[in-house]
Order: sequence, then structure tokens, then C-alpha cells
Amino acid sequence: MPASTISPPVAVEARGWGWRYATRQAWAARELTLRIEPGERVLLLGASGSGKSTLLQGIAGVLGGADEGEQEGELRVGGEAAAATRGRSGLVLQDPDSQTILARVGDDVAFGCENLGVPPGEIWPRVRAALDAMGLGVPLDRPTSALSGGQKQRLALAGVLAMRPGIVLLDEPTANLDPAGVAEVRDAVGRALDATGATLIVIEHRVDVWLPLVDRVIVLAPGGGVLADGSPREVLGLGGTSPSPAAAAAPLAPDLPQRLAAAGVWVPGIPPQVPPPPAAAPGEALLTARALTVARTAGVAVAGPLDLDVRAGEVLGVVGPNGAGKSTLGLTLAGLLPPADGVVAASDALAADAAPRRRRAPAGVAPIGWSSRSLLTRIGTVFQDPEHQLLARTVREELAVGPRALGLDDDVIAARVDELLERLRLTRLAEANPYTLSGGEKRRLTVAATLAARPRVMVLDEPTFGQDATTWAELVAIIASLRDGVDERGPLGVVAVTHDDAVLAALHARGFEVGT
Repeated sequence: MPASTISPPVAVEARGWGWRYATRQAWAARELTLRIEPGERVLLLGASGSGKSTLLQGIAGVLGGADEGEQEGELRVGGEAAAATRGRSGLVLQDPDSQTILARVGDDVAFGCENLGVPPGEIWPRVRAALDAMGLGVPLDRPTSALSGGQKQRLALAGVLAMRPGIVLLDEPTANLDPAGVAEVRDAVGRALDATGATLIVIEHRVDVWLPLVDRVIVLAPGGGVLADGSPREVLGLGGTSPSPAAAAAPLAPDLPQRLAAAGVWVPGIPPQVPPPPAAAPGEALLTARALTVARTAGVAVAGPLDLDVRAGEVLGVVGPNGAGKSTLGLTLAGLLPPADGVVAASDALAADAAPRRRRAPAGVAPIGWSSRSLLTRIGTVFQDPEHQLLARTVREELAVGPRALGLDDDVIAARVDELLERLRLTRLAEANPYTLSGGEKRRLTVAATLAARPRVMVLDEPTFGQDATTWAELVAIIASLRDGVDERGPLGVVAVTHDDAVLAALHARGFEVGT
């Protein structure tokens, strides 16, 4: 790789830096003082909502101007104000959908290179090499809209690696990838860093995945500032790495790993608590699929034929490689996509009194024929991308959307909303704009909003995405309580589309593999 095509590695320095979004009273990040040397490889940790994503966006210079928020202190990249150095940073956002710009795969990867003025003859070799490195084996003219969430994640990474920036900023880069893809992407990033010497800052709850690649761990404190800073050995109690020269000079407390775990940080070897197994055997099949073929686009099947049952009192764990059709299957079971072939049928109890989607048409037992209001109270869906289902101006209003659509009384709505705010640790964010929440907070909000309508079946796509150890455990406990039936509805049927093997094990899920 010719040296002239590579941006030199850069340092990052924060001096009392903080950022507050224009619609929020609380600071997203505050009192951050740290320095990252050129070429260092840093794993950035912290509880959900501690400001990790905000810091990365600040370094990349994409937080916006004074009309979008308020900044305090200084944040510098390569000795210059971060806002003036956008071309030096390659950022992969927590939500890959928001980073997909152009309609075709090749054009999307080339976009950053073109903006940086890379010679045209050099762009397409870079594009192909980056796609190969990410294991995204699709034609250059494949529509980006046809990619799965995990494939879009690889696409965003390929676009960053093709730019060959001086600093690589990765926000949950493997959250939607299958297990084989996680290691593949991590190794590809490592090879790119070895070739370029670029600085790396990566946010990832899968801590153990990135430990072979990083030499420093920085933990942000929830209320602002830095909670811990040192080598993986010092911060997480692991062996094999030497102290970082830029880490805190004072020795860290020997019980630091335990304290970090208690604060919600994922610490290898200290797993969160999980609920007990279900006390009763699964009940009736609430949804049944027979000879089911699923498709996003008419005539283009992605999986099937499939036979499965969604039973009350059981979690059905849908697993498989990226692009196998898992999310499409979930949407089809939820009555949001029509089957390409075969049938999805609800039990008589679940279909009872369901209103039809169209006037004078029978509702029947197929959820695709039900009205949106009937679906709302029977099958709740949490999309893979939280922003695809945010509708209201505040968190409180978002939680009230479903109950209000059902015509419930105001006092019933208020009680239901307050309960969910408390259960999912969103009370302090009740008046915040949902779009200003962290990725993990948005995920908890969409789960809570779906629960507010109290359906009998839940279809959850990556339900634990972006969660710290504490909120992961709380979400798992809530899903288990739904499975077991803790209110008048009785046990629910739960479909969990996920790459998180730990959540399936914790919920004693019955696995259903797609794409084999």
C-alpha cells in the first residue's frame, strides 16, 4: 500500500470537553479530559448513556453547530479543533442504516474516497479490496436497500477502510453480525490498522472480541469524566498486555473489575445475573407457519420453506448467518409482510375479534389480514433499527402512542407509561427527544413502547443490542417475565431474532436456524 495514499495517524485530546443536545437539559458527555496518542488502539467502555457515542461523533466532527447543541471545553484531533478535521476520521455509526448514502454497494463504498479527492484510478481497487476484507461478497451494483442489517454494517466498515483515514472510530461495529462475521471483521480491521498505523477507538459491548487488538481501555463514568484508564490487564483484570504509556500514572484499584461490572460494564469472567428457567412447559401454539417462504421484495425469496410454532410460555430463538432472512421471517410472523408462499396462522384465541385490514374482507387467522389496531394488541414488533419505529417528540409520548391508539383512559395510560419508564430505566429521560438517546436507550424505549400495548406475542429483532451488562440483564428478566406470564394475559409467545447466544441461553430459548 503506497505511503502517499495513507493519512498519517493522529492524536486525540479532550480538555474538560462536554456536549449537550439542544433538546436536552442533561449533558450527553461532560468533563472529559484524556489524550490518545497517534496509533494507539483504544477500547471505549461505559454504561449505556455515559456518552461513548457522543464522544466518537465529536471526534469525527459531526455533532453539528450551536443550533444543534452546546459544547464546553476543547476536543482536538491532530492538534486542530475536531470540527475542522472531518476528512481525517473514519466513523462507523451505531446505526448502519443512517450511514448508507447511495443506492448501489460500490458507489456507497466509493463515496468517502471521492469526497477526499482520491485519484479516480485508485478508488475502485480500494472499493473492491475493502469489500473483500469485510467479507461482503455481493456485486458492486447490488442495491444497498436489499442488504440485511449485518450486511449494511459490513458496508459501512468497508467505506471507512477504503478511505484509509488517520483515525478509525467504530461504534458497536459487530452488534448485528453473526459469530463468524464478528471475528472476520475484527481481523480485517486489525490488518488495516497494521498496514496504515491508524489510531483506533472502538465502542463494543463484546469486550473479549476486541481485546486481542487493543492496548488501552478507557471507561467513561455515567455522570461525566473518566472512570478508569489503563491497559486491559489493569482495567479488566486480564493478563497478557503491558500498561499503556498514556494511561493514568497511579495504580488502579485491585477490585476495579468488580466495581466496573457492578456499574454495568461488560467485564470478561463476570457475567450478569440471569433469570431461572421457566417453571412450566410451553402452552398452545399462538402462531403457526407451514411451508412458509419469506421475501422482502415480491418474487425474491430469501428463506423457506419453513415450518415452526410460536408457543405461549416459550422463547423461539431465530438464528443464522447475516442475509439468511431472519428479520424478514420475523416481520412475516408479525403480520407486517405477506408470505411469499405458505401460510402464517394465528390460534383461534389470538385471532378472536380481530378486525380486517380492509372493509368487508374477513379478518381470518392470518395476521397479514388484520388491521393495524388488531395487530397492536396481539403481536408486538421491535424492529432491528430502533429509529424505524420512533413516532413522538418525547420518550413519555412515545410510550403512550400504543395505549392512546387503543382508546384507553388517560389515567390508565399514565400509570402504564410510568411503570415502563421505571422498569426500563428511562424515567430520567421521560421528556427527552427519542432521537437524542443513545443506541441502547433507544432499544429499551422501543421494547417499552411495544409492551405498552400488551400484546400476546412479541417479535423482537436484536432485543439486547447496545445494552450494558445491567440493562442487558434487566431486559432479559423482562422478556422472561413475559414468557412466564406475570399479568392477566398469561404466558406470552416470544420470537427473538438475535446473534446474542448469551440471551438465548439465559432465556432457555428453543433455537430455530434459518439459512442452513
